[in-house]
Amino acid sequence: MDITCIFSLFGGVGMFLYGMNLLGASLEQLAGAGLERTLEKLTKNKFSGIALGTVTTGIIQSSAATIIMVVGFVNAGIMKLIQGVPVLMGANIGSTVTGQILRLGDISADNIFLTILKPSSFAPMIVAIGAAMLLFGKKKKIKNISKILIGFGILFMGMTIMEQTISPIKDNEQVREMFTMFKNPFIGILSGFAITALIQSSSASVGILQAIASTGTVTFSMAFPIILGQNIGKCVTVILGCIGTNKKAKRVAIIHTLFNVIGVMFFMPIVYAYQATIGISFWNNIMNRGNIADIHSLFNILTTCLLYPFISMLIKFSGFIIKDKQNNKINQELDILDDIFIKTPTVALEQSKKVICNMAETVKENYELISNLIRKYDDRTLFEIDENEKFLDKAETKLSEYLVKITSCSLAEQDIRLVTEIMHNLSDYERIGDYCINLADVVEYNESNNVYFSGQAQKEIKCMIAAVRNIIDITVKADLNSDVIVASRVEPLEEVIDALKESLTDRHLERLQKGMCNVSAGISFVEIITNLERIADHCSNIAMQIIKKESGQDSFDTHEHLQMIHEGITEEYKELFKYYESIYYGYLKDECDEFEYVK
Repeated sequence: MDITCIFSLFGGVGMFLYGMNLLGASLEQLAGAGLERTLEKLTKNKFSGIALGTVTTGIIQSSAATIIMVVGFVNAGIMKLIQGVPVLMGANIGSTVTGQILRLGDISADNIFLTILKPSSFAPMIVAIGAAMLLFGKKKKIKNISKILIGFGILFMGMTIMEQTISPIKDNEQVREMFTMFKNPFIGILSGFAITALIQSSSASVGILQAIASTGTVTFSMAFPIILGQNIGKCVTVILGCIGTNKKAKRVAIIHTLFNVIGVMFFMPIVYAYQATIGISFWNNIMNRGNIADIHSLFNILTTCLLYPFISMLIKFSGFIIKDKQNNKINQELDILDDIFIKTPTVALEQSKKVICNMAETVKENYELISNLIRKYDDRTLFEIDENEKFLDKAETKLSEYLVKITSCSLAEQDIRLVTEIMHNLSDYERIGDYCINLADVVEYNESNNVYFSGQAQKEIKCMIAAVRNIIDITVKADLNSDVIVASRVEPLEEVIDALKESLTDRHLERLQKGMCNVSAGISFVEIITNLERIADHCSNIAMQIIKKESGQDSFDTHEHLQMIHEGITEEYKELFKYYESIYYGYLKDECDEFEYVK
């Protein structure tokens, strides 16, 4: 083998690995966050967990990606270990799908239709079709499908180059002698482990073995230990992926390693003992691609059948190796922002959306707490407000850093708009939390200094609190559902709240001038309604971001949109404004102190 052949071999391996990577990444992007939601929802039943792990890995062509996703879910507390173990078992079975596809290279017939099915025949055609779709396709889905086709074609073209390069060496006596070393089970296992650990993919490692098998130099006695080593080697990727995760997530990697090591330790002595005593008829038979794929599939299926009844014992044993300790509530809620998901931006963004939704619900909760605190002071309520604010501050910091990491990846236009929306809303929710703390400080000051409001001032504050509660509820509902129609209700209500703030400030100045209110109470009153009005301003910002994202326009200008609304007010806007105005101004005119909250 001269230097040209060596370059060709490495080029073939490179094309094969690149094709597999492009195929998996494109399939993963096409499936998007649906993969995550499916894994979350369908893992309550052990059998469905195995099926799901098999199908998911078969789709994305990577058992490591599926298992690392499970590691992330367990790390985040989304999935329990008892749910994750069946998925990783299925992932091991799913990792054999690639080998079964590659066996198409064994097709050999004079029939033109069967010849077309050979990878060497259809691979260039698939790449050509994919390239045409990539060049002329406009939609994101079409481009993803084109990349899948290109990846699929490049994978098989790389396989063909490897076969053509390796083929001339099959008659070389030195090469044949070298291959006999792999009959030694320990050398075979070590070789399979090393290659798989190096290229970080058991599917690719098995594919390379299939290419070598096409030369007719690989027997069952050589292939069997190599395949066993490949199954242990694939654990390395998952172990590396668990660095920095919590102890429960590390236990997933341990269970995955135990699964493969136990499988090797169980089947290896049985096969070699049987060969030594009775003899295996095909022990020295030449293996083709299909035989290699079948051995790989059979090992993982039988290992799953062997260990399925002992899932609970595997979990318990992993607990002996790594003792778990619970995180506090804040860490548990933010652990879903796992760096493991960064390589899959659609999943990482789905996790980010969950955190921003959690922040939205926390803001609602804190607002209710502050409303209760204004009505009746309580130290316990004040403590709960402070705890929620700690979560909001920590979430703002951690999610900002996480989103920056996501933006370093290649993102689709829709994902870029989602990142922008979350970034803006993140800041607005954190600021709303700050204004709630400002309100709590005012209430605490009033309690410490015996500052009290008149009956009319209390009624006006109650009205303002109700209006702001309404705008927060509408905003959070619009954000959770990405609902533009609901978001469009925010601005007219925000304008009513602005007017209310001005009106209530004027009323209070009149009371001060008439001596109906002291200066301390006057300052506290103004601080309360000012902070409430600023909360409404941030609700308006969030609503505008929802409208901007859903519009799909990169050139969308929030200020221009607001100006257009206010200058060319529509009938719908006028009706909503009058509706909210009638509720809150109507309450102020009413002599009755009861206030009916209307959304």
